[in-house]
Amino acid sequence: MEKYHVGQLSQAIRIELHYLPSLTYFTALLPFDTVWLEAAEHYGKQSYRNRCYVLTANGIDRLTVPVLNGTHKQLIREVRIDDRQAWPDRHWRCLVTAYSKAPFFEYYADELELVFRKKWVFLIDLNLELLTLCLKWLGWQKTLLLTETFERQLSREVLDAHAQINARGNIQNGRFYHPVSYLQNFGNVFVPDLSILDLIFCQGNRASDVLKQSLIQ
Repeated sequence: MEKYHVGQLSQAIRIELHYLPSLTYFTALLPFDTVWLEAAEHYGKQSYRNRCYVLTANGIDRLTVPVLNGTHKQLIREVRIDDRQAWPDRHWRCLVTAYSKAPFFEYYADELELVFRKKWVFLIDLNLELLTLCLKWLGWQKTLLLTETFERQLSREVLDAHAQINARGNIQNGRFYHPVSYLQNFGNVFVPDLSILDLIFCQGNRASDVLKQSLIQ
C-alpha cells in the first residue's frame, strides 16, 4: 500500500468516526481541511468505532462503549448505545484516575465531563461530538461532512482512509503515524498511539506540534 504525501493531489480525506480517536487518526486528518466522515458504512465489530485505549497506573486500559445489536449488517447511523450499562461513569472514573494529575487535565476536564453526562442514543452522534471537541482543543479548523452513500471508488481528490486504522494493530497504521515520544503520566517506557486524550492531557497546547512531528511525510 502506497503512503500518501502532504503535497499530493488529494484535497480531502474519507475516514470513519472513531471513539476518542488515536494519534494515528489525527495524523491522518492533519494535512486535510475537509474530512468526509463515513456515515453510510456498515458497523464493524472489534474496531475503534466504539473503543479507545488510555494509559493508567496498571498499564493500558480499553474503554468500550456498549452498543445494542451491533452487527456487520447494520448501518453505522443506526447503531444505538446500550444505556442499560453505566459506561459513562466507568469511562469518566477511569479518565479521572488516570489523568487527574496530568499537567493539563484540569483545563479540559469540565468540557469532557459534560459530554459524558449527556444522554446519548446513537454512537455516531457521540463520536462526532467528541471529535469536534478534540479538534477544538488542538486548534484545528476542519470542515466535517457526513457521507450519504457508501462509495467504493473515490476521486483522486479524496484520500480514502476508510478502515485503514485498525484497533487490533494492523500494520497499515504505519501509513500515517510515526511515534514521537512525549512525557506520559505513568511508566518509563513510552506507549505510542493511545487515545488523543493521553496526548492532550499530558502536553496541552503542545499536542498539535507532537502530531505534526508524528506525521509520515
